[in-house]
Order: sequence, then structure tokens, then C-alpha cells
Amino acid sequence: MTRLFMILILCSYLILAWSFATQTPPWQAPDEPAHYNYIRFIATTGYLPALQPGDYDQSYLTEIVARNFPPELSIDPLRYEFHQPPLYYLLMTPVFLLFRGNLLSLRLFSAALGAIQILLAFAAVRRIFPEQPVWGIGVAAIFAFLPQHVAMNSSVNNDVLAEIMILGIWVWIASELHGHPPRQRWIGGLLLGAGFLTKTTVYPMAVVALVATLAQSTLEGQPWLERLRRLLSWLLPALAIGALWWIRNGIVYEWPDLLGLQQHNRVVIGQPRTAEWIAHHGWMATLDRFWTFTFQSFWGQFGWMGIVLEARWYLLFAWLTALGFLGFALHLGQLRSRSPFWNIRGILLLLNLGLTVGAYLWYNLSFVQHQGRYLFPALLPIALGLAVGWFTWATKARVAKTFGIACGIGSILLGMAGGIHGDLPSFPIGLLCGTGLTIWLSAQLPFLRPYLGMALCLGAFALNLHLTLHVIPSAFH
Repeated sequence: MTRLFMILILCSYLILAWSFATQTPPWQAPDEPAHYNYIRFIATTGYLPALQPGDYDQSYLTEIVARNFPPELSIDPLRYEFHQPPLYYLLMTPVFLLFRGNLLSLRLFSAALGAIQILLAFAAVRRIFPEQPVWGIGVAAIFAFLPQHVAMNSSVNNDVLAEIMILGIWVWIASELHGHPPRQRWIGGLLLGAGFLTKTTVYPMAVVALVATLAQSTLEGQPWLERLRRLLSWLLPALAIGALWWIRNGIVYEWPDLLGLQQHNRVVIGQPRTAEWIAHHGWMATLDRFWTFTFQSFWGQFGWMGIVLEARWYLLFAWLTALGFLGFALHLGQLRSRSPFWNIRGILLLLNLGLTVGAYLWYNLSFVQHQGRYLFPALLPIALGLAVGWFTWATKARVAKTFGIACGIGSILLGMAGGIHGDLPSFPIGLLCGTGLTIWLSAQLPFLRPYLGMALCLGAFALNLHLTLHVIPSAFH
């Protein structure tokens, strides 16, 4: 059954990725022109680019985005991603040359990399929690059907490769926790080093891997010399690979700007700054925008944050989020010390999440970047929390019965309120009834769970297909 589910998930993802790639108009994905220009620079010159003053023009960017990238306005001036590490762009250069710079070909290649994400996410969870095989399927489904995630994977953007590196490191960490042979530890160094050459969002995984290695060494009671040898066996190769990029940046941008971020801050003149935004709009309006845009753009806010979905879809996403994390809290509360999250595995997942959220908040202290996609480097712990929560509701008979009754009562109350005001809230009522019935059936009739799971996957597939075939194209007509 697991293999059948994974085939269904992968095939559905590939269809959706094709649909997003083909139905999204050229350049209507965040920063896609700047990423494309990076690839084109390497393909046409044979050198890596360097970010220079003039590579970012806020007024031109605002105009070309507002006018939906008309043919008379060239994307050539959009070069503000030239400070990024090069691995993704080097990987895409042969595709650029083979298909003569065709944007769709580059998008489809990125989408194919997204399929690797799904497999790695599944493998990581199966290795971290081998006693819970169904969790891996749930996480793989979230990676495949989260609308914003599929949309980003189907555009030209180095996030897709960065997530592959993060997930690959998680697979390696899982093996480290379960005691793989010492001769394989250098693989973690190669993965982390490649991550250093992909995007700075991978860097927090160095901390996660460091904590994992030291914690496991302590649990095994190894002497300090052996702990140090175990650590250096993967850390030294990672640092050696990363040093290639850091030394280059030290030469190009001068010490101590080893990541090119200081140069980026100097170049992006005119990009909205948080302090200026607060001074103009106020604290409350800024915080409201931050929470709203972060949530919406984590689930689905397309184009350059300009395609906002109907309120009912965000109601669905909010319901799924609340249901997942409340169920996860219920799981922890019921199992307490017996839960697999009350040990080093859970600590590492929370560390990944905490570092990613911290980096997102830190970035937004300087620039107005309220984009939930910046949380995708921690999509593994987020997806795992949601999946565990949903499974908890569906597998506890007593809880499911209480929840089903509560959903029924809620539906009745909503219907009565709607009847009084002459406006029946059919979508919320259907959402409550459908959720209550699904959870009740899953808990009372366990043999139905695989079929209910397939039905939910098909529902997510249909929603994504609706977004690509109707919502996104209609926004540009």
C-alpha cells in the first residue's frame, strides 16, 4: 500500500508541476527573472557573476511587475540575485544551453528536482521514525500538494535545490542517529558542503547536524577524542567545500563579506525597509500584514504576491492548520514520555524549525519580506507536525467520536445563524461536516483509512488543478 500511495503522490505532483509551469505566465514567480539572468550570465560568459551597484532598480522592478512584464520592458536590468551561491545555476546552465534559454524547459527541470524532494522527505521521516511508517506518506503528500510549494518548485528559483540539500542532510542525520557505519559519515560533509554552495537557507542545518552528532556521541558514551573524530569526519569536508565560495567572495566583495550579503544590502537601494514601513503605516498595520501575508503566502499567494485567493480557501487552510497542530498537541499530551518527539529526534526537528523561523524574523527586521515560502527550509518539521496531528484525530476512536459530534453541532449552529441572517454559510458547514465524517469513519472503520487517504489526496490534487487552470490564468486576463 505504501508503494501505491507514493506512486499516486509522485504522479499527481508531476502533473501539477507541469500545470503550474505551463499556466503561470513568464516571469510571474517571485524573483524568477533575476534567477534566470544568473543562469544566462554563466551560459553566455562562462564566469560567475558578481553583484554590482545598479543591479537592483526598485522603480523599474515596481513598474515591470505592475504591468505584468510587457514585451517592451526587458528583464535584463533585474540582476539582484547575482550574490547567490552558484550550484543551482551551474546545474541549470546545461539545460539553458540545450534548450537555448527556453524558460519552460528550465521550469520543468526545477519541477523534476521537486520530485526528488518528495522522495527525500519520505525517506527522512521513515528513517527518523521507523516505528511510524504512515507518517512518511503524510509528509510526502504535503510536500507534493502544498500549493505554494508546488508553484515555487515549478519556477526558476534556487529554493528547490536548497530544500533537496536540507532533506538529504536529514536523511543522513537519521542514519547517524541509528548508527550507520563510520565510513559513511563523510557523505554528510559532502551534502552540507554542497548546501553551502546552494543557498544560505541551508546553513542552519550545520547546527542541526552538529547537535545531532554530539548528542548521539554522548548517548553512546564515546570518549571526547572519539567524539571529536566523529565530528571532524564530516565537518572538515563541508568546510573545505564551502571555503571555495567564501574565499571567492572575500576576494570579490572584500573581507569580511564572505557571503555577499553586505554587498546585497548596499545594492538593493529602494527595497522596502521595515523601519520605514512602520514609520509610514504604523506598528499594528505592519504586524497585521506580516501575519496575514505570511500565512497566505505559505499556503498559496501567487505571482509576485499579487494573486490572493478567495477567502474560503484561506478558511480551509486555516482549518487544516489548526486541526493539524491541535492534533499534534493532543498526540504529545496523550503519549507524554512515550512519544518519539520527547527525545533527540524531536529536539532536532524543533531546532530546524526554530532556526528557520528565527532567520525569517531576523530578515524581516531589516526588509519587508512577508513571504511564507521563506519557512519552507523547515517544511519537514512543519509537515510532520501537521501529518501527525491529522493522523491523531483520525486514529483515536473516542476523540474522533467527540470531534464528530462537535462538528455536527457546529454545523447546526452555523446553519441556524445563517438562516436568521438570510445567508447560509454553505462552505464552512460543508467543511465541518466533511471533516467530522472523515475523521469518524477513519477512527471507527480502520480498513477505510487508505481509501480516505487517497480521496483526500485526490481532493488536494483537484484544488491545485483548479488554481492552475482557472485562478492563475484569470488573474492575467
